[in-house]
Amino acid sequence: MNISSLTSFFKKNTDTLSVPDTILIKKLKNLSMQSNLLVFKDVHIYHHASIYEIGLIVLDSLRGLYLFESKEWSYDELKNANIQKASNQENSTDTLAFDNTQSIIRQKFNELTHNDGVPIFNYLLMENLNADEYEHLNDSFQELLPREKIIFSDSLQSDIFKKLQDASLERNDLASVDNIMGTLFFQYAILDHDNTLHFCSNEQRAFIDTPLEPLTYLNGVHGSGKSNLLLLKSLVETFHSKSKKIVIIKPTLLACDILKKQLLNIIEHAIIEVDLSAIEIITPLELLNRHLFKLKKEKITHLEMSDILMKKTFHAADIIMCDDADQLSGEFIAYLQHLQEKAFLVLAQTSNEMQSLQLKINYRAQHKKINFYQTNPHAKALQIIAKLVARKSKDIVVVSNSLSREKLKDDLASFIDKEPYTLESSVHLINQDFNDLLLCNYTDINAIKANHIILMDLCFTSENKIEYAFNLSESTVDVLYEEDCQEIKELRNKYEQSTQE
Repeated sequence: MNISSLTSFFKKNTDTLSVPDTILIKKLKNLSMQSNLLVFKDVHIYHHASIYEIGLIVLDSLRGLYLFESKEWSYDELKNANIQKASNQENSTDTLAFDNTQSIIRQKFNELTHNDGVPIFNYLLMENLNADEYEHLNDSFQELLPREKIIFSDSLQSDIFKKLQDASLERNDLASVDNIMGTLFFQYAILDHDNTLHFCSNEQRAFIDTPLEPLTYLNGVHGSGKSNLLLLKSLVETFHSKSKKIVIIKPTLLACDILKKQLLNIIEHAIIEVDLSAIEIITPLELLNRHLFKLKKEKITHLEMSDILMKKTFHAADIIMCDDADQLSGEFIAYLQHLQEKAFLVLAQTSNEMQSLQLKINYRAQHKKINFYQTNPHAKALQIIAKLVARKSKDIVVVSNSLSREKLKDDLASFIDKEPYTLESSVHLINQDFNDLLLCNYTDINAIKANHIILMDLCFTSENKIEYAFNLSESTVDVLYEEDCQEIKELRNKYEQSTQE
């Protein structure tokens, strides 16, 4: 048996490296629930065009990363072993290797953060060797594998924790958990619009790691990262199958462009090489016209379903993912289900009616200020906008119907020293010149974010669109109305109560 001086835990191939939940691994997981340790089993590092598999890695946010290799060597195997240092070997049942693992991790950190990242410590899980048997092994073995680096089959949970803590003194200069793990594992990193990293929750990671069902519902509250998760899942699927074709549906042309920009940001952050032609982001209208072209029918200019589309099918993609599915018609969703009868369909929505994965955490959760004003909406909107502009506030969005939007635009020209921009969701992002004051309709707001939201004309707007608009804000929401209606009453009951709590 050749045993190297801890040379790599990674195998540079595409086979799944599965470490079973042995008693020792269960003890580590139990420790994670009682301490600041985070345990990750059977995960991948994606770097450039390669996939590196790791069986077990643990993060101590006060010390660094622990790499583990699990071995089933017994005392009978080791007592007569020919102890030699082996070099340049891949991980196997007969060798230990950590150097290559550390090299990949440091390379990832250096290319993304321009430093080595965090300290890395190596440990061995000896599943079939107890502490007493170790004492009877020859000195050369104990020199090669010191006791403090081995977790024995009879190690108590407290003993394991002490060995991990003895690796290093606590440090307060390490990066945050989000930055460490989000840098190392791009597939679990939600990249916010200001390039802030949010390491995925257990529920979010479950969506990334779990194989897709023919029909998968991804339900989550507003701000739970559904759009980002669709992009991350698409990239992971593409990485593991180069020939796979994925289509992501967004309700508007502008929303598609914004999501494409997010996709490019993720790829740049992750330093990965993927075939961008394998992932398309299109509108429902584009999908219908592709189908009609296949059937040699004329293109349509408005989203409308025809009987022939429900009778015939075509291979649009291996996977179709529909974001904001609850913002689209039930007829279109039924069409997607018809289209993907023999493939995979993912529907991302805020509805929780279906039994599916639920994302309950808003990773952008903030304490926003919510105001309800029963007054002249037009006059109050002008007053609020003037105050925000005077304070040099940025990212102000006024959502209303078309009539109110045009009237506001005309009056603002003589009311403030700032020209508002009329948002058009049917126009490409490159052809729009956003500024800090946007005027838009409820049909135009998909994928938009803002600090300050002013909502008008709610009594003639669907509950879905109101809820979507309400959650665009990261700072303030001002609801302006002249007369009470059911929509206003429901909003007040929901949000005024929550702010009081």
